[in-house]
Parts: sequence; structure tokens; C-alpha cells
Amino acid sequence: MTTTTLAVLVPLLPFLGAAAGLLLGRTAPGFVRPLAVLPALTSLVLAVLVAARQGGGPALDSATELTPTGSVPIELALHIDGFAALVAVLVGVVATCVQIYSTGYLRHDPRYPSYAALVSLFTSAMLLVVYSGDLIVLLVGWEVMGICSYFLVGHYWETPQARAASLKAFLVTKLGDVPFLIGLFALGADAGSFRITRVLGTVASGGLHHPTLIALLLLAGVAGKSAQFPLHTWLPDAMAGPTPVSALIHAATMVAAGVYFVARLLPVFHASSAAMVVLAVMAAVTMAGSALAALAQDDIKRVLAYSTIGQLGYMTGALAVGERGAAVFHLLSHGAFKALLFLAAGVVIHAAGTNSLAEMSRMKNLRARIPDAYWTMTVALLALAAVPPFAGFFSKESVLSAAEHVAIGHTGHAPGAAGWIVLVFGLVTALLTAAYATRLWLLAFRGHGAEAPDHGKQPLAMNAVLWVLAIPSVAFGLGYGVLPDWFDGHRLAPTLTTSVLGTGLALVGGLVTYGAWRHTTVLAARVPSPGTRLGSTEYAQDVAADHPEEDAGLVEAEAMASHVPAEGEAAPASDPADPGRLLLGPLHRHAAAGFHLDALYEALFVRPVRAGASLVRFLDREVVETYVRGAGALPRLLGAAVRRAQTGNVQTYVSALLAGTVVLAVAVLLVATGA
Repeated sequence: MTTTTLAVLVPLLPFLGAAAGLLLGRTAPGFVRPLAVLPALTSLVLAVLVAARQGGGPALDSATELTPTGSVPIELALHIDGFAALVAVLVGVVATCVQIYSTGYLRHDPRYPSYAALVSLFTSAMLLVVYSGDLIVLLVGWEVMGICSYFLVGHYWETPQARAASLKAFLVTKLGDVPFLIGLFALGADAGSFRITRVLGTVASGGLHHPTLIALLLLAGVAGKSAQFPLHTWLPDAMAGPTPVSALIHAATMVAAGVYFVARLLPVFHASSAAMVVLAVMAAVTMAGSALAALAQDDIKRVLAYSTIGQLGYMTGALAVGERGAAVFHLLSHGAFKALLFLAAGVVIHAAGTNSLAEMSRMKNLRARIPDAYWTMTVALLALAAVPPFAGFFSKESVLSAAEHVAIGHTGHAPGAAGWIVLVFGLVTALLTAAYATRLWLLAFRGHGAEAPDHGKQPLAMNAVLWVLAIPSVAFGLGYGVLPDWFDGHRLAPTLTTSVLGTGLALVGGLVTYGAWRHTTVLAARVPSPGTRLGSTEYAQDVAADHPEEDAGLVEAEAMASHVPAEGEAAPASDPADPGRLLLGPLHRHAAAGFHLDALYEALFVRPVRAGASLVRFLDREVVETYVRGAGALPRLLGAAVRRAQTGNVQTYVSALLAGTVVLAVAVLLVATGA
């Protein structure tokens, strides 16, 4: 079987699995789980074979035109280079792990068949984006992911949080997709083709007429899809969906698509120095702002969500300094340990008996109950904090090294200003990342919240997946040195300066956070606890205690339905030893609310749109409908008058005829006399 055939099957098999799962979900429920897991697993095996055959060598290109589309053709094309091959393997690994994990996590969910089918379709769409050699075909996968995210985030549609989060995710990403689509059309018009190879050839020959405008239009779509400032606010709210969905979106699909797109078309952005600086500023604000917000969150999933935003900022920062190898390397490394973090968080949520928001301030004594999640999450947090020798250290330091090379003038891929921006903010974010990772670990596993009842051991499928993902979280960092051909044929090793600074700042962040935790713990021991807020947590505990056989997903959904926070509400801390408040001080309240960006957008966009809609409704009801009602009333009155004259009496008609004749005769005489 040729490599091209194998590559076609990689996205096709999950699509067929999704279609079969939807068709057989009700009639043959026993086939749902095999149809969810086997296509993803087979697709992973084929993606590995494609990567082995590609081997980091010349890109594999193949195309066919189904039907003529005018002067700018649209083709079903493949373009598989080392980046595409590796990212496809990542998507396959994470999707397979999520499907296996979900068989235990949602084993009693009545909507599991549609959920599994949507996850398969989501996977197929991302693989289409990765392998596509035509921008319009890539756009199809790009938009299908947006639709799937809408349904998956809103899986628990009975709850107001899930409904609002799914709608917000869809609208915000579509807001970015409008300029993105315009940018694609402009790019295709300049190049005379949507084929990626021809577009890159046009860029190399200087054929782009408006490179800055095109790059900025494309960046709007990337900011929406990859949750970069200022279109990142949908991602923390998307935590209202099931935890495995969060792992899939954050680790290998959706948010990774924007970074991958810029990496694939990086020469387009290189053509504009202004666009590179904008990309660097966007990355810097995203990195630092999300890290501060993560340090103030009480919801374990929101901490991880803001962490994803920040790590995506590192990737876009690497792209801003022209080093796409470092960007894709960090994408792959991050995908492994972030999937592990979310799936382990799902185990923590069930063990803690909290609602789906999983407040860390309500957790206590979880280490002994969930040893698998404890150890694997510890590994993932060390990788997130970039502590050597874990994977995150190598990938994050490669980004900082690339920024250092540009900043001090060793390379000319990007403006020096972009290098300094990424380097400085990247180091600051390294400090903050270690701080919130340490805080998460302390509150989740050594917290002082209310102790929840024991819900029993987690299913084997859930725990096994955690250990599978722990392997690349530990060892994947070696890949950047072992396989340089997969990353543009060269390896930009971490420099001594960035390694020492990055690791030192990470250790400082962790130690300071631990010291703040110890300090607040001592203070809390002297003051009586104010008591924990009840409600949603108690409900979840009751459900789990009364029904120990229930899966984690249903406990999550039940508790979620019982807790409806007010808009913009930040969960009050029940753990008096939370070091985040001490570290951030007066900034804590603003960071917990995401620096009030949602409130700003509400004032600038939502309220004016609602006011405009109200005005239009008023004009339609009071003005337009008045004319419509008047236009209908006049014929009705005339009709009523005519109807009264139609009595059906012949004598009446003859009398009226004679009277009319007399009137006409008199009128004629008067006119004649006057003349």
C-alpha cells in the first residue's frame, strides 16, 4: 500500500467511525465503543507508518482536482512534511487515549454514542487540517472542528454553563474566522492557487501584493482558534464540557490548529516585519496574562485552561522569532503532558466529589485515594514547569533559545524587537508557570478543604491511559535531539543562558509558592475556619455516595446542574492556605476574573448589539407593523362598506340604479347650464 493511500486513510477512518457510530448508536449500542476506539487506534497506527516512511525527508505531495472551480482551482491535496507527520501522530495518540478513557468516564452516559461519534469527527477534522495541501480543504477541517466543539462543549446541555460556554466558543471562534477566510481568499488570489506549495513559492518570489494585510487577517483566525489574546476568553469557559473533551481540545485539536497553520505558512508572515512584531506582542500578552490568571483560579480545570493559553503563547512566540521547529516541538511536548493533566484532573474531580468546576479549595487527602492520578499528574506538572529532564524543559528552553538568538542578532528571521519581547515575557512566564503548577499540586493533593466521601477505585481504562501519556511527558524531550531532520533539518539547542535562567526562575517560582503555602497554612491554623460553602459540592457527594457505580461523567453533570454561579462569579476560596492570594495581593481579584475582559467585551460589543436589536425590534413593532396594519385595515373597511350594499334584494338594486341615473342626469344638466 502506497504512502499516499495510507495518508488518505488516516483522516478517513475516524470519519467513517463517526458515521457508523451515529447510525448504530441506538440500534446496536454494543458496537458503539469498538467503533469509537478501533478507528482512532487504527488511524494512529497508519499515522505512525506514514511518519516512518516520510522519515523527515522531502515532503510528500499529491493532488487531484475533482471539478473545475474557475481561475483559482481547489484540489484535494496532501502535503506531508516532518511537521505534519509528527503532529498527526500526536493527534492519533491523544484521540485514542481520550476515546479509551471515555469508555470508563462516561460509561453510563445515555448520550455516549453521539459523544463518541463527535470525538471521532473532531479527530478526523484535525487530521484533515494536518495533512491537507490545499487551503480550502484545510478550511473545511478548520470549520468542522468549530462545529464539533460547539456540540462537545455543550454535551451537558441541561446546564446553563454548558449552553453558554458552547455558544460563546462558537461565536468567538467564528468572529476570528471571518477575517481568516478573507485572508485565505486574498492569499489564493495573489498566488493564483490555494495549494500550499504554490503559495509558498509565490511568497519566495515576492509575489504577495499586501503581505502585512494578509498576515494580520490570518492572525485574527489563528487568535480565535488557538485562544490567543484578545480572542482567548472562550477557552476557560469551555471547561463546562466533559473533561475528556477538554483534554482533546487543549492537547491535540482545535487550539493546536492555529499554531500549526502559522507554522506551515510561516514564510507568509516572514514577508511582513510588522506582522511578526504583532505576533510577538500577542504572544507576550497571552503568556503573561494567562499565567497570572491561572495563579488566581480555584477551579482546577480553569487553571489548566489558562495554562494551555499560556503554552500556546510560547508556541506563537517561537513562530514570532521565525523558529517553527521549536514551536512544533513545544506543541508536541505540550500535547502529551496537557492531555495527561486534563485526564488526571478528571480522576481528581470524581475523587474529590466536587462539581465540574472542581474547586481545589474543597480538596483534601486525595493522594492516598488516587495514587495513579497523583504520580502521573506530578510528572505532568513537572513537565509543565519545565523542570529538567522532563519534556517541557527541552521544548520550552528551545523557544527561549530561539528568542535569544534573534534578540542578540545571531539570526535574521525576525526583527530583534520580536526576539526581546518573546525572551523577556517568556522568562517571566516560566516563573509564573512554576508558581501556579506548584499551587495546583499543593491544593489538590495537600489541601485543607472538606474531605469528600470515598467513591471507590477508578476504572482500569482511565488509569491505564494516564501511565501511557506519562511516558512521553518524561522522555519526549530527547526527540528534538535524536530526530533533527523532522524539524527543518536542524536543531537549535537550548543555550546555557536560557537554560540556567529558565530553570532557575522555575525553581524560584516553585519554592516561593511553597513558602507562601506554608506561611498561610501556619496562619490558618491560628484562625477558626469560616466553613465551606455547601450546595453544589454536597449534591455531588450525595450522588456519588448513593450511587457508587455511577461514572465520573454523570457525577460531574449532576453536580454541574446543581450549581449555577452568577455571571462573572469567582468561586470563594474555602482553603485558607491558598498561596495565590498572598502572592498576587490586590491583583488577585482582577486575575481571578480574567482581568475583566469579558466585562469589557460585554460593555463594548454585547450591550450595543443588544441595544441595536432592541431598537430594531421597537421600529419593527411600532413603525413597520403600524403601516402593515394600516394597509390591511383600509381594504377591510372598504370591503365592509361594499358588503353592506350587497343585500341581494332586486328592488334595492333597481332603486339604487334609478337614483344613480337621476344624480348623473342632474350633474349633466348643471354642467351644461354652467357652460
